[in-house]
Amino acid sequence: MTLKSNKSRSFKKINFKEKFSKFSEHWQPKVVANLNDYEIKLVKLKDDFIWHHHEETDEAFIVLKGEIHIEFEDHTISLGEGEMLVVPKGVRHKPYADQEAHVMLIEPKDVRNTGNIEDDFTAPNNKWV
Repeated sequence: MTLKSNKSRSFKKINFKEKFSKFSEHWQPKVVANLNDYEIKLVKLKDDFIWHHHEETDEAFIVLKGEIHIEFEDHTISLGEGEMLVVPKGVRHKPYADQEAHVMLIEPKDVRNTGNIEDDFTAPNNKWV
């Protein structure tokens, strides 16, 4: 079987360091790529977030720089650089980071970052960097 290249399609690599340098705010995910019906997002975390859950989807946290903690009802999981965790849908959680951390999120398009809660931490969707 021969694979043909699609010359009309553009392929562009993404440099995470460059993307992170383009924003400074915390808890405001930025889209860097689409993958089928999912978005790959970058976000800077620092200090506490809010307790929330996502009814319809799991949420993947991939730590690229620093350390984060995800608090659950009965325990906390710490993640360092190069580690990831998938929080299952419906599970109440609260991420936090003592120092600024850089994280990649993978989740379906149009997922609210605060899940079932809308408050000051709720970020707009479809913000690209």
